[in-house]
Amino acid sequence: MDKSKRLFLKSKRSFRRRLPPIQSGDRIDYRNMSLISRFISEQGKILSRRVNRLTLKQQRLITIAIKQARILSSLPFLNNEKQFERSESTARTTALRTRKK
Repeated sequence: MDKSKRLFLKSKRSFRRRLPPIQSGDRIDYRNMSLISRFISEQGKILSRRVNRLTLKQQRLITIAIKQARILSSLPFLNNEKQFERSESTARTTALRTRKK
């Protein structure tokens, strides 16, 4: 078989199929924190559909659930460590301003 015909043949390598991240029994809800937290990055951002390996409908439901949880304060908008560092630095600068007066 010459080289030009060999390019069109499919490789017979098997690939491992990944399991879906959401099982059929899992309920996508703002109260299900163990499920929601899997789809948020360390900075607190919602991960993309490509990274999550979700269907379009599942990604929409996850996004709505995360936003509801944030509004109800059961989930922070930002990562707590960065928020703490920022608030600590602003407290220092306001304390310095009051001393100078």
